Amino acid sequence: MKAKPEFFTVKQLCDGFIWSKEEHKGLNGLGGKLIIQPEYQRNFLYANNDSELEIAVIESIRNGYPLGVLYFNQIENGMMEVLDGQQRVTSLGRFLADKFSIMLDGRPYKLSILPKEIREQIENTKLMAYICTEGTEYEVMKWFTIINMGGIKINKQEERNASYYGSFVTLAKQVFSNKKNSNMSMWQRYVKGAADRQEVLERALDWVSRGEIDNYMKEHRNDTNIDELKDHFDDVIDWIKGTFDDVNSDMCGLKWGELYDNYHKNNYDHAALNAKVRELRADDRITAQRNVYEYVLGGCEDDTLLNIRVFDKTQKTILYNRQTTEAREKGISNCPDCVLEDKANKSKIWDYKEMEADHIKAWSKGGPTNLDNGQMLCIRHNKMKGNR
Repeated sequence: MKAKPEFFTVKQLCDGFIWSKEEHKGLNGLGGKLIIQPEYQRNFLYANNDSELEIAVIESIRNGYPLGVLYFNQIENGMMEVLDGQQRVTSLGRFLADKFSIMLDGRPYKLSILPKEIREQIENTKLMAYICTEGTEYEVMKWFTIINMGGIKINKQEERNASYYGSFVTLAKQVFSNKKNSNMSMWQRYVKGAADRQEVLERALDWVSRGEIDNYMKEHRNDTNIDELKDHFDDVIDWIKGTFDDVNSDMCGLKWGELYDNYHKNNYDHAALNAKVRELRADDRITAQRNVYEYVLGGCEDDTLLNIRVFDKTQKTILYNRQTTEAREKGISNCPDCVLEDKANKSKIWDYKEMEADHIKAWSKGGPTNLDNGQMLCIRHNKMKGNR
């Protein structure tokens, strides 16, 4: 692979620039010879947060600060595509197309109404680009990954999109990376992450591939439809919505793909299941509220999922009665720790109100809050035990 430097003015670079509102990307530059956002590129992100970053690009030009080297890849028919610099080139193109404003003397200005000298300074600023030629696909993708380590850090799914770009990635991004998809707000009740950072797409791929995302993308790279991916994602979402009546914030980001695989074939009493969810979510003893859904789907059997910290009154009453009955039969204290001491309390029977429930194996060390791991201690010994 070879690379040679060339210089372009901002005006030359943005010649023929078209901003696609629907696709949220800049289409072309250099008079139609530059593909600004090839399929392996991540989405345009600089317009987020009130265009803070793309405004910074223009301010850098105005103040004469270096904007950094651009990298283009030479492809067939004299065309080039942006390897690195897509965010900067798109920001410049959007400004020259009057898509956002910068502040000047406390007032917002788009390019078309800026004073002539400032407008010409921006348009005539020269930027250097390295043109990559004679590179194999592997070399180009390797270079893309390396040079994108700076700036907004490329995440794992963005890297996968670059590695396996093709018809499948193009179609998948149109659905799962599109912030304007009418289903996106509903999906994000259950799926955590930003569409334009490929995090919704990553979750859809994770679900359909059962965690084998790279293998799945490699296998389907040249597919001309994404029916399996979309159908499976829709099935999981529909199952969640059909199973649980309430939409709670702690449902977002749960391992729904795995829960679907494990439980979607089970039959549940819909009303009873949802009543149990509401009951458990209202129980302030439960410290792992997010696990309530898995707990009820699993038949309310794995108590460790709930991470219950405090014994309830029923449990304490059972423990007290059990220990007190055994203690009276043996003529010893109903506090196990008092029995171990050579003092007057060795045979003392404490009243219920004089005792506290204790985890035999500390809760902080994984001990469950159940009758098998519970005991009643006198208040003094419970305080002495602490976290042992």
